[in-house]
Amino acid sequence: MNVDRETATMKTRDGVRLDADIYRPDSNERFPVLLMRQPYGRAIASTVVYAHPQWYASQGYIVVVQDVRGRGTSEGEFELFAREVEDGFDSVEWAAQLPGSTGEVGMYGFSYQGMTQLYAAQAKSQALKVLCPSMVAYNLYSDWAYENGSFCWQANLGWAVQLAAETARLKGDLTAFKTLYLASRNLPLYDFSPPFDECLRRYAPGNFFYEWLNHSTEDEYWQNLSPNLEGVDLPMLHIGGWFDPYLRGTLNLYRSRLASANPQSLIIGPWAHLPWGRKLGEIDYGETAQSAIDRLQLRWFDYFLKGIDTGLLNDPSVCLFEMGSNQWRYFEEFPQPEFKLYGFASDGLASIREDGGSLVELQADSSTKKGESCEDILVRDPWRPVPALGGHAMSPAGSFERSALDCRSDILTYTSAPLTAELQIVGEVWVEVDCVADAPSFDLCAVLSEVRQPGSVYNVTQGYLRCDRAPQMRHTLKIPLQATCAKIEPGCCLRLSLSADCFPAYALNPGTGTEAKVANFLEAKIITIRVRSGQDSLSCLRLPIYHP
Repeated sequence: MNVDRETATMKTRDGVRLDADIYRPDSNERFPVLLMRQPYGRAIASTVVYAHPQWYASQGYIVVVQDVRGRGTSEGEFELFAREVEDGFDSVEWAAQLPGSTGEVGMYGFSYQGMTQLYAAQAKSQALKVLCPSMVAYNLYSDWAYENGSFCWQANLGWAVQLAAETARLKGDLTAFKTLYLASRNLPLYDFSPPFDECLRRYAPGNFFYEWLNHSTEDEYWQNLSPNLEGVDLPMLHIGGWFDPYLRGTLNLYRSRLASANPQSLIIGPWAHLPWGRKLGEIDYGETAQSAIDRLQLRWFDYFLKGIDTGLLNDPSVCLFEMGSNQWRYFEEFPQPEFKLYGFASDGLASIREDGGSLVELQADSSTKKGESCEDILVRDPWRPVPALGGHAMSPAGSFERSALDCRSDILTYTSAPLTAELQIVGEVWVEVDCVADAPSFDLCAVLSEVRQPGSVYNVTQGYLRCDRAPQMRHTLKIPLQATCAKIEPGCCLRLSLSADCFPAYALNPGTGTEAKVANFLEAKIITIRVRSGQDSLSCLRLPIYHP
């Protein structure tokens, strides 16, 4: 089917002009509308992960890709997420009334474009019939800006600089654009210098970055900014990636919709925020990992906007890619696994030797001996913070060989014996750390890896936690790791790596107990953390195991 393209405009309720590209089938038939609202310049149209809008239009849809307020060529001032409810409603209503439209609208898009779907849905337009939100935050504080109390430093700073540079370009400020563009190619992660700080404040005064830093707890600011879907009931296809930093948002949104009267489906691939392909990090997940999202979305739109029976409701509602076997697994609901527990055991040299710390499988009756009580001492030196490597919070994301990193003496490693049977891990992994620190604030990073023979180590999932506790007091801290789905083969080992940094994925904790507004190495303290293991310790790894 041939496709025509045109540029059209609409006016919001307060008179602001919004511009859009419209891709229309060359036909006299009437078609449903697919709407994408985005802030990066509508010609891109999220083609970093999706097929071009022309492809969707060729399947029998009017496709509208719109610049949100203050972005691209649309008028108005861009204020992050602030006007997307009202503008989303107005845009849906306008799109539904386009010539040749059936009056029914579906939305798709990832990241910011996924968020604009939720805000539009919040406004409850009768024309909006189906959503396909990908890689979104349901709670902007805990699903996007912060992870367990720690500011997601690299991702937030990088995004702030990107948006600020685009703002400068749109305003014709070449000096600001060049400065910020160059900064985006070499982010000032270690040295948040006064000139850069001044540049960001001067050329992007409305930028969200400082506002997010100043709201370091989940207060009313975040409640007002996050989407509110109370009373909203729409069919949704939820799309995520195992190495996407917003996976917890995708899962939280999906779980919040399970009481819906309309179908809710979930698909999670071995993908980062982008790209969605067969290769990520240092792993090739095979042909089956290639994105089928475009065709899957088309089935959803055909069913809910055209009334075509695509067999959608006959499919299992949860589709998860299992890393290791590199196969898709299908479930009627997100699996509710049993937990397998591993306790920590050590001879006190878990920071020095691979055989110094071990994971000991615990029986349900707690009869397993974990060895003698022991302490491993972890020293955080801000001069050389533990670097991030892959995972979900770092760019580049994914799984990498990390055996050299685990050799650092400021990382504790606990490794299991070789597995005698395969393990299928599905869901959220938890780590409990029985510890004492000499600072009022410190961080803990937990990385679960697969140790392959002969000794290569690949991260599977990880988590991060900011701990504000009274110094010299013993605590058991619970660290949630990113949800995952992985098969570990017999003969391989499990490894848990603990550190007090994961920089620059997360902001450096100065250890002073005062809030760190930026990564300030000048004020950061050396921190000593004592991790208890053995017989009287509560330290353990909780693995969610699926039994097919």
